[in-house]
Amino acid sequence: MRGKRGRACVVVLGDLGRSPRMQYHALSLARQASFQVDIVAYGGSIPHETVLKHPSIHIHTMAQPRFIHLLPKILYPVTLLLKAFIQFTMLLWFLFVKVPAPDLFLVQNPPSVPTLVAVKWASSWRRAAFVVDWHNFGYTLLALSLGRNNVFVSLYRWIEMHYGKMATGSLCVTKAMQHELEQNWEVRAKVLYDQPPEFFRPALLEERHELFCRVKKDLCHPSGVYDFISRELENQVLDETLFTTKTNADILLKQNRPALVVSSTSWTPDENFGILLEAAVMYDRRVAARSKGSDTAEISEEQDLYPNLLFIITGKGPEKEMYEEKIKRLNLKHVAFRTMWLAAEDYPLLLGSADLGVCLHTSSSGLDLPMKVVDMFGCGLPVCSVSYSWSSSRAFRLTVMPYSRLKRVQWRLVLRVDGLQSGMNVQNL
Repeated sequence: MRGKRGRACVVVLGDLGRSPRMQYHALSLARQASFQVDIVAYGGSIPHETVLKHPSIHIHTMAQPRFIHLLPKILYPVTLLLKAFIQFTMLLWFLFVKVPAPDLFLVQNPPSVPTLVAVKWASSWRRAAFVVDWHNFGYTLLALSLGRNNVFVSLYRWIEMHYGKMATGSLCVTKAMQHELEQNWEVRAKVLYDQPPEFFRPALLEERHELFCRVKKDLCHPSGVYDFISRELENQVLDETLFTTKTNADILLKQNRPALVVSSTSWTPDENFGILLEAAVMYDRRVAARSKGSDTAEISEEQDLYPNLLFIITGKGPEKEMYEEKIKRLNLKHVAFRTMWLAAEDYPLLLGSADLGVCLHTSSSGLDLPMKVVDMFGCGLPVCSVSYSWSSSRAFRLTVMPYSRLKRVQWRLVLRVDGLQSGMNVQNL
């Protein structure tokens, strides 16, 4: 309900452009509740155009303490404390001084430290509601690098639990997390399932052609890897892409185009892309073995059943360079990889143009589910996902036969997604 001030403050201690759920919260508060919305977050990636252009949404960008990353790794514990102190001081300045007093603060968790502390203090000082949106648990993410028994992890968990219980209200992404919060944290949370916004939909043929024209330079892969994609792009005419061709005013899909597989990631330890690289090597060897010694007609049939694959992996993160080096050493003949970062408006178009989505998210807590899968469903894209504790125990199971060219590849997918019963359009699949 609209409060006396008519304002809300959305707090993200991270890159706003890489926090789609919080962007959608801001849009909902501005559109449906008619709030003036202040977003306090780090800069970096550009948020979606609908957020930037909405007259009731005001973005306040904090500067990131980048110099901390220059400190030696031996000082890692000191680095953690110094980083938390700088972030805490900066948050207090924005939430106490720069942002007008709101009716409510809505904060993304994780990170929990120092975010929950700063927002709780600000909400008490400005007499505003304090709402936490639980995406995951911060202490489980910290434990990936320090170990579960580390003293910093224990302290982090205590702070997260202590201040989480002080919230006026809580949201979470799955029923499993709701149960965990209620039983072990004494936090009563409402499940708010992720849903794809209106701009996640199957792309029109004209939109696909324009998109692949825009990203043609990125697909050339100037980093030294020369593969079948590079060779094909060298011989293309102006109105031609890897997947489409334009003749006069007509745009057509190529018959011999590669199958497009898309995955998005933050390149963190909870997404093991080694699984995908191993699968790519196996596929490449199988195609090479089946093509060896076949005549022209058989090769044509094999290409229809086992097309060349292009994997486009989007996102930024700490392990990106490591996996890029591994990809360079694969020397694949029928599979190619490209890593890139797309504009917020181009990412839905890429999903809407793909043949298959891949999600390798495994969850540090085992209680959350990735929003990227929901976005893929909104685009009518079948998804191949890693099964982990929550996604395979109580979640809704759906078996899907892929559409389009993947029927000829004969891939059968089992999707386990929590919350399909709560309003998602299954017909999109």
